[in-house]
Amino acid sequence: MLNSSLKFRIKAFSYHLVISILIALLSLYVVFMIWHPEPLAKAVGVTHIFVMMLAIDVVLGPLLTFIIAKKGKKSLKFDLAVIIVLQLAAFVYGIYNIAISRPVYIAFDTIRFEVVQANNIPKSSLAEASAPYDTLSWGEPKWVAVQATENDEQRSNRLFSELETGVAPSMQPDLYEPLNNQWSRINNKAKHLNNLYQTNDKSNVDTIVNSYPSATAWLPLVAYQQDMVVLIDSKNNNILDIVDLRP
Repeated sequence: MLNSSLKFRIKAFSYHLVISILIALLSLYVVFMIWHPEPLAKAVGVTHIFVMMLAIDVVLGPLLTFIIAKKGKKSLKFDLAVIIVLQLAAFVYGIYNIAISRPVYIAFDTIRFEVVQANNIPKSSLAEASAPYDTLSWGEPKWVAVQATENDEQRSNRLFSELETGVAPSMQPDLYEPLNNQWSRINNKAKHLNNLYQTNDKSNVDTIVNSYPSATAWLPLVAYQQDMVVLIDSKNNNILDIVDLRP
C-alpha cells in the first residue's frame, strides 16, 4: 500500500504531467502541421530543437513537482508556482524561437525554389512590398515567385546586393509576384524525373514518385538544413508537393 505522502506526490505529478502533455500536443500540431508541414520540419532543422524543448518542458516540470510535493508543506503553493513559471518561461522561449524562424514563403527564383523563413526577411523589404506580400503569414508557407530581371544591369545589382548584405532576392517580398506568372520559366528549368536517380536510391525515388502519378518533372528546393525536391505537374502547371529526395 502506498502511504499518503507518496499518493499525494503521484497525484500532483499526474495532474502536472497531463496538463504538460496537452500543451505539448497543441504545440506539436501548430509547429508540425501548420508552420512546418511535412517535410519542411526536416528541411529547416526544427525537429531536434522542438523535441529537446518538449523533453525539458514535459518531463522536467512534472518531475520537479513530484520531488517537491509534500502534503501539508507550507511553501508548497509558492514552490509549485515557481516551477510553473519557469516551465512556462522555457516553453515560451522555445516556441518564440521556432515561431520567428517559421517558413513563410516557398519562393521560385530563376532556377530553383527556396524556403524563406520569417527571420530571413528584412523589415525594409517587407515595408516596401505590396499586398499580399507585405505581411508574414502565421499559417502554411505560401508559394510565390521572384520577379525576373529585365536586363544585365538588374542582374548585376541583385548579385552585388546579395553579396554585400547576405539577403537573397528570394528573401525580399518587394520582389515577389504570383507563381502563376512564371510557369513558362518554371517548366523551362524543370528537370526530368530520371535525373533523381543520380543522387537518390532508385527504389526510394520510385516509391515516392509513384505516389504522384501526374508528376512530370522536378526542381530543387534549397533550405537551411536539408535541400529537397519539388515535384511538378508541368502539363497542368501545378505544384504537387515537396518530397524528401536529394536534388
